[in-house]
Amino acid sequence: MSTSEDWNSKIIAEFRANGGKVGGPFEGAPMVLVHHRGRKSGRELVTPLMYQPAEGDPNTFYIFASAAGAPKDPAWYHNLTAAGTAEAEVGTEKFAVTVEEITGDRRDAVYAEQARRYPNFAEYEQKTAGIRTIPVLALHRR
Repeated sequence: MSTSEDWNSKIIAEFRANGGKVGGPFEGAPMVLVHHRGRKSGRELVTPLMYQPAEGDPNTFYIFASAAGAPKDPAWYHNLTAAGTAEAEVGTEKFAVTVEEITGDRRDAVYAEQARRYPNFAEYEQKTAGIRTIPVLALHRR
């Protein structure tokens, strides 16, 4: 098991043991477990992520392919955009979602709000400046 898989496993276990809440660097942040299939491996995967609820739409929330400011998009981003659907766990609920990539001014506004709420996201954007634009995905409950 890789270090990132071990890290994720601990967060996933804590999330499930505490009704969707985790501590440490994510304490108090809204968290989602995104279930997806590896587009190359075919493996079932679960990725814990922070999310931002969409204002005025309780069935939509945004996730951010920041990879903590790494130079490449995370694999889960490619898996989700290739599939167009996934499952999400929020709190104690699990449900199907469709995946939509958010671009342009809308993407910029959503990302700016996330960076305002959680300053690490502003740091991630600084790290990727000139390398990549951090993708924002909307997950819509089906």
